[in-house]
Amino acid sequence: MQDSESQAYKLQALDRTFALLDALARSNEPQSLAEIAASLKLHKSTAHRFLMVLERHRIIERSSRGRFRLGLRLFDYGSRALEQHDLREIAAPHLRKLVDEVGETAHLSILDHDHIVYLDKIEPARSIRMISRIGSTSPAYCTASGRSMLATLAPELREKQLKRIKVERFTEKTKVTLEDLMKELERTRRRGYGIDDGEREDGVRCLGVAIFAPDGVSRSAISVSGPPFRITKQKLPAIVSSLQLCARAIERDMGYSQREL
Repeated sequence: MQDSESQAYKLQALDRTFALLDALARSNEPQSLAEIAASLKLHKSTAHRFLMVLERHRIIERSSRGRFRLGLRLFDYGSRALEQHDLREIAAPHLRKLVDEVGETAHLSILDHDHIVYLDKIEPARSIRMISRIGSTSPAYCTASGRSMLATLAPELREKQLKRIKVERFTEKTKVTLEDLMKELERTRRRGYGIDDGEREDGVRCLGVAIFAPDGVSRSAISVSGPPFRITKQKLPAIVSSLQLCARAIERDMGYSQREL
């Protein structure tokens, strides 16, 4: 009986949370605690508890007058939802074309805090088996796709992001110091693509290029991975060119960019 009552309370709390967010969304201006409590028919102390939890998670925020409004984290969620809704479907034919051109495994990934999430993976007929799979994650700091996305952040945001990461050395080549990682992200920004040369997985070289959203920041990227004896330094310029053309084509079809292809 107690378990069912507890479950019912949790569901009621969720309903009230969404009702609170709906109330703020309908309002043209920030609301006071009293106004929110009245609109939801809640005691002020109850409404205050809900507000504090939402504020802690940056779902809501306070105005300069101490009134409550929707937080920018919701804007981030909305942007990500729009991007992901059609991203995999739109990117798929471009990824297949990329694989046909370079003859190596291609990935589509998104940035999720400190990790990348693989949305798609297309392999050629000849392929060295890799540890990645659709839906799996890898640390952003040591992957070509992750670096290509992190490099689009302002330098101070890059440093803030890296400082909160618990780094791990996956291979002897993995860069783990803040100084080395900051330098690598700056190199990535300057050249326009990321490199992971056996830092995540021994015997695998990966090149990644960011897909830019309209705000100039990247939350998704594409990459090509294969053994160093096939992704040679001589072939690197051609592979990077194919990656960049693929990324720009995806941006165009997503309605992100008017860049010349």
